[in-house]
Amino acid sequence: MRTPTTSRPPPPSALRTAVVVNPTKVADRDDLRRTITGALSAAGWPEPMWLETTADDPGAGQSGQAVRDGVQLVFACGGDGTVMACVTALAGTDVALAVLPAGTGNLLAANLGLTGDVAAAVEVVLQGGRRRIDVGVVGEQSFAVMAGMGFDAHMLDATNSTAKKHLGWLAYAAGAAKHLRDRPMRIRITLDDRPSFTRRPRTVIVGNVGRLQGGMRLLNDAQPDDGLLDVAVLSPRTLRHWVSLGWGLLRRRGTVARMETFTATRVQIRSNRVQPRQLDGDLIAPARELLVTVRPKALLLCVPQPDTDPDLAHDADAARREAGDIREALAAQKSP
Repeated sequence: MRTPTTSRPPPPSALRTAVVVNPTKVADRDDLRRTITGALSAAGWPEPMWLETTADDPGAGQSGQAVRDGVQLVFACGGDGTVMACVTALAGTDVALAVLPAGTGNLLAANLGLTGDVAAAVEVVLQGGRRRIDVGVVGEQSFAVMAGMGFDAHMLDATNSTAKKHLGWLAYAAGAAKHLRDRPMRIRITLDDRPSFTRRPRTVIVGNVGRLQGGMRLLNDAQPDDGLLDVAVLSPRTLRHWVSLGWGLLRRRGTVARMETFTATRVQIRSNRVQPRQLDGDLIAPARELLVTVRPKALLLCVPQPDTDPDLAHDADAARREAGDIREALAAQKSP
């Protein structure tokens, strides 16, 4: 791990930007617009394009349009589905992605340490931290954080949208409780060209970075740009097993009971029955198989400085402190 630097880097040159926003996830779009345009204008950047998602297109089409129009950076403002759609469109290009936290979940924002703080997310962009990270691929979709099959997708499906709106990520606990005693899956796992093996887990997570909702680290050794997918096979059977597993994760132990970890560039999970599936916290169609591959360093992502630290959220607190000017300017605009 490199030693972080505390010196602030010079600001990047002005870039052409676009904001891809999910209007259903933003409580005050005018406030969002003032925050972004005010901060960019103060830094000498041009006003961004504004592109709203729709029920039929959660962000991929809008991001693709931005790329064709010559934009150099796309702000993704929405929940997990919006961010994942932007990741899918921007992977393999030189257009940077900046995540603006919105919605009740946002796994990539959580892994950047930017949950719930739009001003800090804009400050990260202006500071110029950029990092090329891997993306996982399932079918035609790409993800930046993790894919899952089994309990985690059941939990997402069972979580009430109203509860998410009022409680945030804590609402997922109620969804999880509904499925703690479900029967395990019967699966066969194949990692690259190694011999396949069978397991009876509750869930399998294939990740690129390690944090879950609420900041809990599931995959301690996951690196966002090592060209590998990290696989966690979780096999608790009883409530006591779940408690032991959760405690082990909270304490960040090297070995966690009821959890096996592996790495690969291609992960195939086959079940004897149809299972729920998710990508970056967004449900996709249930199926008996989850096939995940990796595209190394395909996505240019805006990250807190220092942008070389293995932890994408290493110094997000510094960006949060330095975003004070953005907040003060916004407050001044609101004053009578």
